[in-house]
Amino acid sequence: RLFDLPFLFSSLKAVDTFIQSDSGKGLLKVMEPQGYTGLGYWSSGLKQFSANKPLLVPSDANGLKFRVQTSDVAVAMIEAMGASAQKLAFKEVYGALQTGVVDGQENSWSNIYTQKFFEVQDGVTETNHQLLAYLLVTSTEWLNGLDPEIRDQFTKIVDEVTIAANGAVADTEAKNRQNILDAGGKIRELNAEQRKAWVDAMAPVWTRFEGDIGKDLIDAAVAANGTN
Repeated sequence: RLFDLPFLFSSLKAVDTFIQSDSGKGLLKVMEPQGYTGLGYWSSGLKQFSANKPLLVPSDANGLKFRVQTSDVAVAMIEAMGASAQKLAFKEVYGALQTGVVDGQENSWSNIYTQKFFEVQDGVTETNHQLLAYLLVTSTEWLNGLDPEIRDQFTKIVDEVTIAANGAVADTEAKNRQNILDAGGKIRELNAEQRKAWVDAMAPVWTRFEGDIGKDLIDAAVAANGTN
């Protein structure tokens, strides 16, 4: 839920700073009671909004329907915009946008480009509002059952692959952002005042989930922005 909070991170560098911190590494252990060990976070970039009309401030989304992933935080975020959330499978998004089942969606630059969502939207608003990432996990029993030397080699390789993969995300996202423009898509950038309007609109979402996530953890994530 932490990574679902809107406008939590200012950049992918801030994300990297947090996940390498003690607080970020501590999150890898949250599934141990269920028998799983976290090995790392694989980032797919920051999310942007798109819709069938221009989105510059949250009120522009009033009354629209947005496709979201299965996340109560994402639903709360959409509702804070005065819009309604529709949970749909990823493979159904293009058709839903094309036929008007939903009016907009949120995704990384790479997904927006490769799935051609921009073709059936008025434009994409560069909000960088939420992280799209995945937690890599394995069975704790299996991991602990490995020979110590093999286990060390395994985790070292996973760490190296994770660093390399996350390091390539920024370049891939920038490339696909440009690909959208080259293909005739429209991208809208927010000025400082407009961005503040988005951040302010999402404050109630933070308040709603602060007790569940933990204020200390949120503060640690926010602090990562100040070092980048």
